[in-house]
Amino acid sequence: MNSNLPEGAIIRRMSAQEVQDLVEWAGDEGWNPGINDAQCFWNLDPEGFLAIAENDKVIGGGAIIRHGDNFGFMGLFIVSNSHRGKGLGTKLWFARRDRLLSRLNDHGTIGLDGVDAMVPFYEKGGFTPFTRHRRFQLTQSASGSIRSEQIVDVASISLPMLVDYDSQCFPVRREQFLMEWTKQKNAVSLAFVTGGQLLGFGVMRPCLMGWKIGPLFADSIEVADALFQSLQLASNGMPIFLDVPDNNAPAMALCRKYKMQEVFGCVRMYYGPAPLLDHRRIFGITTLEVG
Repeated sequence: MNSNLPEGAIIRRMSAQEVQDLVEWAGDEGWNPGINDAQCFWNLDPEGFLAIAENDKVIGGGAIIRHGDNFGFMGLFIVSNSHRGKGLGTKLWFARRDRLLSRLNDHGTIGLDGVDAMVPFYEKGGFTPFTRHRRFQLTQSASGSIRSEQIVDVASISLPMLVDYDSQCFPVRREQFLMEWTKQKNAVSLAFVTGGQLLGFGVMRPCLMGWKIGPLFADSIEVADALFQSLQLASNGMPIFLDVPDNNAPAMALCRKYKMQEVFGCVRMYYGPAPLLDHRRIFGITTLEVG
């Protein structure tokens, strides 16, 4: 893995502090990470981060999260400004892909979200475009927001019920992650329940600027709308961001309803077969960094 690198450079696993530093780099790049992202991501997979270091100083890194035997995710890929254009990022990217493949079953799938300029590079690396993810920002209050009696705190929902629902919208069951993600400091996590049935849930976490909602999974636009309005009540008027997939037309309609502004876009790509998910329920993905 370290062959053909400049003298003094190596590719190795990252420490928890280095992941924290990487998330801070993401903030400097304008990616607006969540306040608790570094710890949540690390707890998800402590072996899931790879760095390129020069004389033991990290100059680039990225996540290679193993979600299960058959699915992993690559994200949070950054090389320091002073080391760009030297081919080091390419070497790190392929090392990350190959390391993650080695941690999955033979026919496992890897997902990533790539900016438009990088799509051709990722295609050469074996990835196929699947759908576009668009980041929308709420720039004005969703007038008439109400907290429905059917909206409850996620903490009141049994973890198995929550995981069952989430597993229809994400490729693997992620009990530990959901338990930590929904309970992270200062986050707002709500569920829509009627007749004892869970019809959707959403998590709004604090970021360097405002909030991000993710995931936002729901049976219908009406349920997603109710969750969105209820989450907005806790935003204290700060900006709210939502990463929405193109292949869910009602999700796009929800953003139009509130005149949300598109501020960023990327392409979800897969190495291997695309996971079979209930895309009509995915109104907002969890993260662009770890899936």
